[in-house]
Amino acid sequence: MKINKKTGFTLIAGQLLAAGILGSAAFFLMCRPLAGEKAGTLYVDTDDTADSVFFKLETQLHARHLTGIRLLASCKDYGQQIHTGAYRFTPDERAWQIFNRLRGGHQTPVRLTIGSVRTLDRLAHNVSRQIMADSSSIARLLADTAYVSRLGYNTCTLPALFIPNTYEVYWDMTAEEFIARMQKEHDRFWTPQRKALADSIGLTPAEVATLASIVDEETANTKEKPVVAGLYLNRLKVGMPLQADPTIKFSLQDFGLRRILYKHLEVESPYNTYKYAGLPPGPIRIASIQGMESVLNYARHDYLYMCAKEDFSGTHNFASTLAEHSRNAQRYQKALNRRNVH
Repeated sequence: MKINKKTGFTLIAGQLLAAGILGSAAFFLMCRPLAGEKAGTLYVDTDDTADSVFFKLETQLHARHLTGIRLLASCKDYGQQIHTGAYRFTPDERAWQIFNRLRGGHQTPVRLTIGSVRTLDRLAHNVSRQIMADSSSIARLLADTAYVSRLGYNTCTLPALFIPNTYEVYWDMTAEEFIARMQKEHDRFWTPQRKALADSIGLTPAEVATLASIVDEETANTKEKPVVAGLYLNRLKVGMPLQADPTIKFSLQDFGLRRILYKHLEVESPYNTYKYAGLPPGPIRIASIQGMESVLNYARHDYLYMCAKEDFSGTHNFASTLAEHSRNAQRYQKALNRRNVH
């Protein structure tokens, strides 16, 4: 059928108008904000699909306008190139901005806090709640003796690797990447100046962490830590057993003990510092930075004995002689008896 010029122009104009409308609609959808309730973080895991990512946007970030993102995902084949990670979005971010970040893997760093915990199992559990690697993969790596040996540690000294602090990391780091980052932070902490201080008191960095872990368990009082560190260093110098009650709790793996009895001192363990002189085989917890600084900058004095104060303030009475210490200990024992602490 022959089409005259007027009809042809009308058809072309109609097609252009339709294309314009479609283009405008597409542009509107691409530029529409997320419209969530508030800023939030989307976590994309290894088993996520495009649909599960969209579902998380809806359920976790309460996003209401996802048509533009879905359209872009369909055109760009997003399902074949999903990047894991944590992505923090604000409600006013546009569909195209959100999609480009997801498709490009431009994730947001997260904060990873390493605490001064007592066991590596607890460390693995805490870390797994902050990054993508699960606790079993982290724990398995920490228990791998060959792997730990390559790092320069053994299963006893390994807690010395970790420096309690808060770090910026990418959420999708693996267990291996987590350990590598901790090694990097350990090396950064142990500056030439700190190594020189450790060497001046005859300790390696791992031994500093070991002694610091005992100091941390003995007192939470900041001012006391260097004093306690100096006391234990005095004992080491004269060949006196450390006789540190926290090492008994560690040997028994009973951290709730409120009173150490003679029967507890008989536990057979290389960590029993009543039976074995010198430092235990490794830290009894992940030592705090404050604890390690207290060892490196210990207080100079002649104290050899310490006993918790009878006022239960968490601080200690210090003594240079056994007679003085015995008097301090009697006052504390009487206070325990009055409170029926057994």
